[in-house]
Amino acid sequence: MSDIAIRVQNLSKQYRIGEAQRQYKTLRETLVSSAKRLLPSNFKASTRVPETTIWALNDVSFEVHQGEVVGIIGRNGAGKSTLLKVLAHITSPTKGRVEIHGRVGSLLEVGTGFHNELTGRENIYLNGAILGMKKAEIERKFDEIVDFAEIEKFLDTPVKHYSSGMYMRLAFAVAAHLEPEILLVDEVLAVGDAQFQKKCLGKMGEVARAGRTVLFVSHNMGMINSLCERAFLINSGEIILDDNPSSAIARYYNNGMYSPYAADFTKTTHRIGDEYSTLLQANIEDNNGKITGDINIRSTFKVKMKYVLHNAVPNSPYPNFHFYNSQGQCVFVSSGDRNSHKDPNGVYEATCIVPGSFLNNDTYFIDLALTFTHNGIHVSFWERSALSVTVRDSIDETLNVERQGYSGAIPGVVRPALMWEVKQVT
Repeated sequence: MSDIAIRVQNLSKQYRIGEAQRQYKTLRETLVSSAKRLLPSNFKASTRVPETTIWALNDVSFEVHQGEVVGIIGRNGAGKSTLLKVLAHITSPTKGRVEIHGRVGSLLEVGTGFHNELTGRENIYLNGAILGMKKAEIERKFDEIVDFAEIEKFLDTPVKHYSSGMYMRLAFAVAAHLEPEILLVDEVLAVGDAQFQKKCLGKMGEVARAGRTVLFVSHNMGMINSLCERAFLINSGEIILDDNPSSAIARYYNNGMYSPYAADFTKTTHRIGDEYSTLLQANIEDNNGKITGDINIRSTFKVKMKYVLHNAVPNSPYPNFHFYNSQGQCVFVSSGDRNSHKDPNGVYEATCIVPGSFLNNDTYFIDLALTFTHNGIHVSFWERSALSVTVRDSIDETLNVERQGYSGAIPGVVRPALMWEVKQVT
């Protein structure tokens, strides 16, 4: 018997941009469309929006064996989520073939299938059924799901009265306790509560170690490194590398496929934030105020983030910067002063000053986040690998240091200039 869990052959998915994206129209749209047909042909041609297509996936082929844990990495828009949606039968491929051997569970769009008018208890049964769980299985896991979601007090309250964090906790708990042979996981682990997010990552670790087949999309390279034994690097709808996680991550970083040193989030296709805040812009600056992504190891540089607060913010928030090195290790996290936010309805710019002679030779990737205390720690937004900066030591690179049994650049996550005292004692 074959041990192949997933076989994909020449898979392609095309999306149409422009007109005729929806199969059904409102009465108003139908009337407008009929009226347009009465216009002269030259008028209609001049006002029509041209229709274009994009290939979200392009001739993708691979096999995944039973029990493998495979990470999927790549820039936003590379085709990662589209691939999982095709495998989960949420969308159909334009061309190609997919074979799935085993029961599939997916954590792609957490909360799909929840009904706002139903209680948490009723939605557990409803959502569990949608995800493929039998009634007896739901009943057997019911207490475990409730304990994991931490919403026992509100179990018989309609979910329309839940906070966004409570809603996400319950949705994740139901989906995470399904026991499929194949689990497809998109970047849905960034739920609102930071403590619960850690709990979710722990649960994902359990699933991976239990011998189930897992495909895991994430921008968290540390998680890819720790959970996965194999990784796909996707770019422009194609798998350009299928290798171990370390090699895939290094290729992702070294080929310029990572985030920039300046970003305008007002031009993204979706708003980054929630009802409390919106991320606007961010950039790296050198000590002279120049926007750059290349910093001398001995020079100070600044990380800046601009965001707007909305008047619904219950508590003054903390801006956060999370620094990761090229291997996905978290180097440090720094938070700003919550008392700096005097007006709950305004635009703010947070700046973190990183001293020279602190970080080692490497490329660093920076998460941008805004958190505040509200029923635990609430994450208003968390944009992963939003910025990148390369710290270089030209002297180190020129000398190609060789000492004490190692060669190459001086090792270590950081390389701070510390206070030393050397003296002769005899």
